[in-house]
Amino acid sequence: MQPVITRRKVSTSPFLNTRRRLWKMLETHVLHSMSNPPNRQFKILYFASAATYTQKSSEGLPAPMTLAELFKHLERSYPGIGEKVLTSCLFTVNLDYVDVNEDAMKSTVIKEGEEVAIIPPVSSG
Repeated sequence: MQPVITRRKVSTSPFLNTRRRLWKMLETHVLHSMSNPPNRQFKILYFASAATYTQKSSEGLPAPMTLAELFKHLERSYPGIGEKVLTSCLFTVNLDYVDVNEDAMKSTVIKEGEEVAIIPPVSSG
């Protein structure tokens, strides 16, 4: 008995292809990061220009820390990252997008074992 082969139309939309690449990148990092960070730390994942700027794909940082403290820490560790990278990025904490405004910067606390992702804009060239 021969296997049944079905064909489906694959979209060639640049937007959908970009979304697929972004999700694949996130899946790869999430699967790669399944190991928990050391005690009293959280894991931060850097994507695209953030990874290029830091020369890292991830690192562990001390927890707990607010988003405001995280931004200050990143600016001290990687001078200029705030203006050149972070102002245009999306942020997730445990795969939930975080609205980065003044209130959220002070009230969002990243706890031990959590995961933060910095996701720069993705173009659909």
